[in-house]
Amino acid sequence: MDIRNRTVLIIGGTSGIGLGLARRFAAAGSTVIVGGRDTSKVDDLETVRIDVTDAESVNRARDEVLQVHPDLDVLVTMSGVLLMEDLRDPAHFATAETTIAVNLVGTIRAIDAFTPHLIARGGASGGASGGADIITVSSGIGFLPFPLMPSYGASKAGVHAYTEALRPQLAGTGVTVTELVPPAVATAGQEKVNPAALPLDAYLDEVIGLLTQTPTPNEIVVQAAERLRWAERDGTYADLLAARAQSLATLPGR
Repeated sequence: MDIRNRTVLIIGGTSGIGLGLARRFAAAGSTVIVGGRDTSKVDDLETVRIDVTDAESVNRARDEVLQVHPDLDVLVTMSGVLLMEDLRDPAHFATAETTIAVNLVGTIRAIDAFTPHLIARGGASGGASGGADIITVSSGIGFLPFPLMPSYGASKAGVHAYTEALRPQLAGTGVTVTELVPPAVATAGQEKVNPAALPLDAYLDEVIGLLTQTPTPNEIVVQAAERLRWAERDGTYADLLAARAQSLATLPGR
């Protein structure tokens, strides 16, 4: 994937991995717009307010972006929440609903809003890349659950499955579909919870190295994510899941 001279919208790009990726695209010479519910902390990039749980907000943001940037040819869907749940407590259901609404349904809603435009761009001959790109974001937890965050894992497994179906559905349209599969990355205080979380810059260095390969890989899996992505294949799934289940001891009453 060529990340130079593109026009990129990163939904969920106002912090963390999304903002870091936005700045990498911008440094490569691309025009970048970042979207989120709170854009007040981003002052070095163009922003648009968008709430992926609200169809009207998504459609309004789409129209605002495309009016100014009709050459938009890269969509990245990053919006997500990472919440703990105690499945013995029925009150967890509200957390599950929020997680699925943002992480999975929000991803689908954002993609749907921009798909007609991206297909039109993909079929055009004048784009910098000769096509258009959609990048979805799942998680290593979508392949090897973290029992303390069950709906998060389910939502990201859903993003993976949806991406796998989206790719053949868009085959032949000129739209390339790529899935980013992050491990734990040191953003939003994760380094305090998980000392093994990758430094953000080191993670992004590896991501950009993989993303800019030709042809673009279907999945961007950095080395630290490989043990999660391929646990079932490698026969390590049961042991790793048991180790990760130890985190449940932090729940009240456990």
